[in-house]
Amino acid sequence: MRDLDWLQHDVLVVDDEEDNLDAFRFAFRKSFRLRYARGGAEALELLAQRPASVVVADQRMPGMSGLELLREAKARDPDTYAILLTAYAELEVLVDAVNSGVVDRYVAKPWDSRELASVLRQGIVSSTTLRDNRRLREQLAAYAAYLEEERRDPLDFGALAPVRQGVSATDARAARPGVLDTIAELASTSEPVLIEGEDGVESELAARAIHVGSAREGRPFVAVSARAFPGERLERELFGWVATESAGFGHERAGRVELANGGTLWVHDPGPFTPALQARLLRLVRDATTERVGETLAREVDVRLVVSVTGSLADAMGDTPLLPELEARLAVCPIRLPPLRERRDEVLGLAQHFLVRQARRNARPVPRLGPAAVEALLAHEWPGNVRELETVVERAALLARGRMIVPEHLQFPTVLPARAPEALPRVPDPRPLDDQLDALERRELVLALEQHRGNKAEVARSLGIHRTTLYYRLKKHGLDG
Repeated sequence: MRDLDWLQHDVLVVDDEEDNLDAFRFAFRKSFRLRYARGGAEALELLAQRPASVVVADQRMPGMSGLELLREAKARDPDTYAILLTAYAELEVLVDAVNSGVVDRYVAKPWDSRELASVLRQGIVSSTTLRDNRRLREQLAAYAAYLEEERRDPLDFGALAPVRQGVSATDARAARPGVLDTIAELASTSEPVLIEGEDGVESELAARAIHVGSAREGRPFVAVSARAFPGERLERELFGWVATESAGFGHERAGRVELANGGTLWVHDPGPFTPALQARLLRLVRDATTERVGETLAREVDVRLVVSVTGSLADAMGDTPLLPELEARLAVCPIRLPPLRERRDEVLGLAQHFLVRQARRNARPVPRLGPAAVEALLAHEWPGNVRELETVVERAALLARGRMIVPEHLQFPTVLPARAPEALPRVPDPRPLDDQLDALERRELVLALEQHRGNKAEVARSLGIHRTTLYYRLKKHGLDG
């Protein structure tokens, strides 16, 4: 039982006989915080003023019975623990009351003080737990709404737009129609969608934009990174399974398709689909039915399938033949996301978008792009596309500490030294880009810690980030000791 202060929780005792209330006062006044009412009407007035964790009501009272009172108290506050005191053998009424949730416990009269004290403590624990859980659910719901608002923020979805400095979104669409118009048109349908593009293009943003722009917006958006489930594991992850001895599964589990019912299922970067998986996907898009692995029961589902591949669908499938009907259905609504090098006029607009987002999320000034940094961004080939641009710009913003971004803050996979144009470039760092950026970030954190003698408040202030962000980054780099 939870360790609670019983005197911090109200117990409302309702009885029309003063002697019975006096018996409660004598037995429990030192152990519980008691309130008293001479009948149901008076009890409801007290509950309107302040809720109670536990309501103890005598069954036989004039005007309003204890059962009627507890039903009304539960209707007003479902977290209230309801105890009915009765000296009458109305078993059928009591069973119905308990089964309907109106009464949590009933105690026969005359009651035993030790037994009733235990029941009161259990009631306080139950009520407190329900209230705590309700607050947590409300908090999580509010946080989920916040995350959804963050994800749907126009600034974030602006990463899809063909943005240019000094050009409005409307003018930009008119100048280069294509992807956004296609997404807008496809969002209103329920057809499966195939997204093709190089690694690092905005495939997830495109998939989410399709979902948000559709009538399914309020339903689940379920993402599956197929690389995490190689071979037959992807089939089980998508469609679930039932417990069978032959399959070796000891429990039953619903698949991602069932979780996405009514919404959108996004499958990212799959390898070759096995024949069995192809057959299941075809039934899903053609018949709107799904079966868990190991069962023959067909379940009706309403799921919009979005598949994104690196390169083309043929590249993703390799030598594995694709069912012609499945291929045809996926090819009905294809979207090709062009690489960033084919839309260099968007680099600065996207970079500014990432700078503003980084600054907003860390409550810091937005750094400016210096002329030399602008030239470096425009000259880079961006083999990692928008994902690489986002990483480079956000790390540069961290290193610039709210000031002007210069080329030294931009860490590309291959960095040219600050030398004369005719000088030879240095040998590229063989480490992956993320490893290089992590090393640079760690070095800057170490320098800041040394400069401010380990004062984390000063370090966070000098870097222009929240202290919680600093603690996270220190722990990430093993500097929190």
